[in-house]
Amino acid sequence: MFIVGGANSAGQAAVFFSGIARSVTMIVRGSSLSSSMSFYLTERSERAENIHVRFTSAVVAVSGDDHLESIEICDHATNSRETVCAGALFIFIGAIPPTARLANDVLLDDRGFVLTGPAVMAAHKSGWPQDRDSFLLETSIPGVFAAGDVRHGSGKRVATAVGEGAMAVMSVWQYRALMGL
Repeated sequence: MFIVGGANSAGQAAVFFSGIARSVTMIVRGSSLSSSMSFYLTERSERAENIHVRFTSAVVAVSGDDHLESIEICDHATNSRETVCAGALFIFIGAIPPTARLANDVLLDDRGFVLTGPAVMAAHKSGWPQDRDSFLLETSIPGVFAAGDVRHGSGKRVATAVGEGAMAVMSVWQYRALMGL
């Protein structure tokens, strides 16, 4: 089994799965675990005989018919690629939303997640500019919606993100109808 990521969530998963999997390989973009993972997890990962780490690497392709069969890994240090058999792939690549560039446009919480719906209504510093409540997934900009992990209060699960995405599309159509567009 393979785990993409080199921070605490990936380390916790690797340690957990090392107890039930024959082999756990962590695929880490950086050149060490210590820069992004707690000392405790780094130490446990290094002590586990069945946890292997591939540094400066990334998954660049996945293959399989009815299920995952293989992944292609690129080692950025050597610019080499290798295809390996894989029965499982878990991705733990970040709990910090990449929203810094939005900070001047939409309201964010103190961790950088986009505020939507009732959270916008509660936090809007200059008052909500519409004479209606915001839609559930509407940001502080009327007619702009957010869904998935980037949203404050999201479920941080794929199924939740997909559902929110579908809801956001429906909200766009409701907004357009409301605005006469």
